Amino acid sequence: MSGTGLAIRGRFADITGSGVENTAERLREQDDGLLLIRDGLIEWFGPWQERCGTIPASYGLHDHRGKLIVPGFIDSHVHFPQTAIIGSHGEQLLEWLENYAFPAEKRFADRKYAGRMANFFIRELLRNGTTSAMVFSTVHAGSVEAVFEAALARNMRLISGKTLMDRNAPEQLCDTPQSGYDQSRELLKKYHNNKRLLYAITPRFAPTSSPEQLAEAGRLKREFPDVYVQTHLSENRAEIAWVRELFPERATYLDVYDHYGLTGPRSIFAHCLHLEDEEWQGLARTGSTIAFCPTSNLFLGSGLFSLDRARQEQVRVGMATDVGGGTSFSLLTTLGEGYKVLQLQQQNMAGAEALYLATLGGAEALGLDHLLGSFTPGKEADCIVLDPGATPLLELRSSQAESIGELLFALMTLGDDRAVSHTYVDGRLVHKRGEVMGCKG
Repeated sequence: MSGTGLAIRGRFADITGSGVENTAERLREQDDGLLLIRDGLIEWFGPWQERCGTIPASYGLHDHRGKLIVPGFIDSHVHFPQTAIIGSHGEQLLEWLENYAFPAEKRFADRKYAGRMANFFIRELLRNGTTSAMVFSTVHAGSVEAVFEAALARNMRLISGKTLMDRNAPEQLCDTPQSGYDQSRELLKKYHNNKRLLYAITPRFAPTSSPEQLAEAGRLKREFPDVYVQTHLSENRAEIAWVRELFPERATYLDVYDHYGLTGPRSIFAHCLHLEDEEWQGLARTGSTIAFCPTSNLFLGSGLFSLDRARQEQVRVGMATDVGGGTSFSLLTTLGEGYKVLQLQQQNMAGAEALYLATLGGAEALGLDHLLGSFTPGKEADCIVLDPGATPLLELRSSQAESIGELLFALMTLGDDRAVSHTYVDGRLVHKRGEVMGCKG
């Protein structure tokens, strides 16, 4: 890829600066903009007229006028092995795991099956405009290898890791504290910082890991402090009661993870719906992150997430589809459902904040905002092209939008995968709506 360049023209929108405050004021728009990309990085961004006469002859020009170009979406929590069971009818969390998730995950002992599903999963992410994700695999090392290799073929920035479970799960899905540590360490050494891949220590959730396994996960985190931790926290009231029974010596659910050294700036906790005050304070104190999963929280009847409380406590939040409990790979759809979750609590989310949460906010949640989330020169060149005319209804509504904020809100309430016209990863076109593209784009 040395020396390769690309020029993209069109209407652009991104969020500049940092933090959750004043996103509307930090919304940057270029009505007729130019993005120059070289070797997978953003080389220059600004008005078309300022640089259109100096685009190198070797650069390809992609003209997307009439559409809206934004940074690539970032999904902070998604289960690739649950792709095939998305939309499975009606259960609460613990029953849903038993009846749907665990049987689906057993199939990933077959490395070829895992490979096929990983490639389908990655294509779905790209088709929906998701260019970076934090991904759960299964207990099988081969499933981790499969999703990493599928991402590596596209040079995606992707975080994943082997699921750790040594109790309260089917025997075929259980490891041991030692085998979980050994396999995780081997995978970590192979894939962490391999191009754009990153590793996450992945206890499924506290009930399926013994104290001995959580201690080994904490040991791995101490040995490799720059890796991530991903798990679940306070999704369902029955789950919380179960944690109290299994860990009676710990003050709270979060305290279980904190005790074993699994909290911190690179620790992402999905859901966080029923937190005690002490847990909110613990997340803030340790710099841990929440993944907001509205479609799965509604689908499984788990509860409503308070974005206002997260803002108040200054806890970072990323948006997450949580497929397959979540019902869509689309972060546009996810944002629309998130808006409704907030409305039910007399909270709100405007178009600019929605864009922030799906892009720069997601990057900040994962500690990757120096690399992702905006059109700042030097960052990695992941972006997507959104089509305000993707459907007749969206076209009608978009034509009435009097500001970029209104247009963004229309896209998040009426848009889905059909609104994603093109997806670029590492400065290369990897998805074009209506066309089947190979992994090399």
